[in-house]
Amino acid sequence: MSGDTAIPHPLSVERRLGAMLVVASSAFFAMAGIFTKSISTDPWTIACWRGLVGGLLITGYVLWRSGPNGLRLDFGWRGWLMVAVGVAASLGFIASFKFTYVANVAVIYAATPLIAAFLEWIFLRERPRPFTLAMAVVCLLGVGIIVSGGIGGGNTFGDLVALCMTVSSAIYLVMIRAFRNSPVVWVGAVSAFILFAAGWLITDPLAVSTSDAWRMVGFGFTFACAVVLWTEGARLIPASESGVLGAAEVPFAILFAWIFLAELPPFMSIAGGAVVLTAVVLHALRARRAPPVLPVG
Repeated sequence: MSGDTAIPHPLSVERRLGAMLVVASSAFFAMAGIFTKSISTDPWTIACWRGLVGGLLITGYVLWRSGPNGLRLDFGWRGWLMVAVGVAASLGFIASFKFTYVANVAVIYAATPLIAAFLEWIFLRERPRPFTLAMAVVCLLGVGIIVSGGIGGGNTFGDLVALCMTVSSAIYLVMIRAFRNSPVVWVGAVSAFILFAAGWLITDPLAVSTSDAWRMVGFGFTFACAVVLWTEGARLIPASESGVLGAAEVPFAILFAWIFLAELPPFMSIAGGAVVLTAVVLHALRARRAPPVLPVG
């Protein structure tokens, strides 16, 4: 009817909420480098403690949201595939910080949106929005600025681990989108518990100092917050958009490394981080204004 006030489509509300949740999760994920660098023990011990604390907190969230029925383990092959990929991505995430710079990991992880968009296009036949691809390119330009500043001098093995972690994260993003009926938050908790069990068998998680133990508890708390925010937000928007918004982790990680670790990046790193953050903000604003894409038929 002409003259009536337009009512926003519910999907636009979902996209807005999803964008906010993913950006918020990136700030929590960016704390990983701070915790990992400040803890003196090995990656398996860190993964063990983070898995226990984070898994328990995520389990509490699932119980609050879904009750005891939400803790069922009959995921099917899709859910257990997500568990396996989640374990690989989490372990790679922790290990990469031990072998290279915080900024290197954040920079390499910024390639997630392009990898996710490519995989989504191939497997889900979902063409990314042109603006999303444009902002992904802007993110890569920001990454190029950072690398040109000379940060890429970290250990090659650590960079390769970070790259494998990035690919795993992109696959996980696409699976969240494709397997919408899977309990993705509970899957994250199960992945964390598996890391806890594996770490307990491989190392001695009790042979740590009190200060390291408290840091790992804090690491588990921020991990739980990041997983809940990310998985809930990624449900509501395409994987490629989740990757672009998650690129806010780059400037956050560089800033946190500067404040808490005195890992002062050069000017080019700050400039590149600003470019990435600008792309993320522009994409979030565009997502708020853009009309929803309705299903055909």
